[in-house]
Amino acid sequence: MPSPPSTSASPAPETAPGGPAPPSRSDEPLPARLRDLPRSAWPLVALLVGYPVWWIVGLGVFSFVICAVPMALVLLNRRPMRVPPGFGLWVLFLVWYLVSLSMLGENPPGAYGEFGLGRIVSVLVRLAIYLASAVIVLYVGNLSERELPRLLLLRMLGALFVTTTFGGLLGVVAPNFHVTPLFGMLLPGRVRADAFVQNIINPTAAQIHWVGAVKAVRPEGPFEWANTWGNNYSILLIWFVLGWWVYASRKRRMVGVGIFAVSLIPVVYGLNRGLWLGIGVSALYVLVRLALRGRAMALGVGAVALVLGATAFVMSPLYAQVETRLDNPQSNSIRAYTRAKTIEATFTSPIIGYGNTRYAVGSDKTVVTGKTQACPECKHPPLGSDGQLWLLLISQGFVGAGLYVLFFLNAIRRYWRDISPIATGGVLTMLLVLYYMTIYDGLYTPMPLYLLSFAVMWRNGMDLSPPRVEPVAVRAKRARDKALIAARTRRLLESKTRRAALYPRMNGRPIRIREGQRERHGGPAGGPE
Repeated sequence: MPSPPSTSASPAPETAPGGPAPPSRSDEPLPARLRDLPRSAWPLVALLVGYPVWWIVGLGVFSFVICAVPMALVLLNRRPMRVPPGFGLWVLFLVWYLVSLSMLGENPPGAYGEFGLGRIVSVLVRLAIYLASAVIVLYVGNLSERELPRLLLLRMLGALFVTTTFGGLLGVVAPNFHVTPLFGMLLPGRVRADAFVQNIINPTAAQIHWVGAVKAVRPEGPFEWANTWGNNYSILLIWFVLGWWVYASRKRRMVGVGIFAVSLIPVVYGLNRGLWLGIGVSALYVLVRLALRGRAMALGVGAVALVLGATAFVMSPLYAQVETRLDNPQSNSIRAYTRAKTIEATFTSPIIGYGNTRYAVGSDKTVVTGKTQACPECKHPPLGSDGQLWLLLISQGFVGAGLYVLFFLNAIRRYWRDISPIATGGVLTMLLVLYYMTIYDGLYTPMPLYLLSFAVMWRNGMDLSPPRVEPVAVRAKRARDKALIAARTRRLLESKTRRAALYPRMNGRPIRIREGQRERHGGPAGGPE
């Protein structure tokens, strides 16, 4: 298994026809446009660039699973297949997911749920997403730089960010927008009428909530929920900045700045506190990394930009909306209740969990609400619905959640020393994954994007030129060998000095000692006995 090199010194970006490009081992020209890519790269092009089409026909959530099939076919012809470092943790997580399915028919104390078709379908859909994410990682990592240049990969992720931006604007301008998806027309009426199915296949632009006396329009297009939109926005923003600013011509940078400015409109109007904090974490991370590298000028410019942007925001009418949202934390009490109940239920099956979510008996307001004969659709709050961490705890127990967390922690540890822009962005993505898992569901579209971000970082480590910082074990061995050689040389010099001091001086000059001569105290070396 090849170990991706890291870096201690980042070389200047090379020049491409459209601006700077990530450094590469190969000197041969790389494809500069999507139409120049070979057929082996087209499943990813269809997924990222063609995502608006997937969304409109109702297959946005399933597009990653569908495109993973031709990706797997490409992988079948790759020998030997490269595997990223730490991928065994993800494999163990998938195995643990399967083990936890043995508890699907059980209910923890204080919770309930029917073991029926709905539970089985949701479990299979999650498994398909996890498997598709793994396939995407292997697929991207096993394509060469000639087949899929990292610059084009960044641009395709940037294209999905542009789609996210215009989907958010659609939610702000036309929050009631929705269309009947073609895929939905093909489903049986009973399946199509299910609320969960409607959420994931119906293209809608926004969710509408009331925050105090303010009508909050929370954009969600082209994804399944408003929180998912915020999650994916902050992940894709990282790659957009790299593809449209760091590795971009002056013209592309100007366009990128305009797109980013427009994207802030749905960010603010969406009143998504988790997204706001995620953007703050990203900005703080960038400033810290600049400070650690001694980039005083860039650090100063970034700090001034943050201060000016914050000042302009506070003086704008948008500040009142944000203040209203912060003063009306309507979901805090129910989140606290479901998290406490989730942990309580997890301790009754701490090793493998219960395979899926359950409904709590009671709520944060009363213990008598929920499904009744008068209201068969009424239910108690679902456990594990407040973030990926809580879903993993009740579904796969502490072991499954631990394997999931360790996978991303290992990625951070492995690539932290790599200071190339792509690795820096990848580490930030992994940090956001660990932060968002406490408040956002990682399913359905975010999970493949998490693993795709990991794959970009892995590919970057393999394609760097020249190889950057060696693995820690190699550097430690070189340091030990150097110390041993220095100690051996020092001992040899000390020995020669002591031997020379034992011999008398002749004509004021010490006698030189040759190899094979014996030391004698009664006369010069080599004299008669």
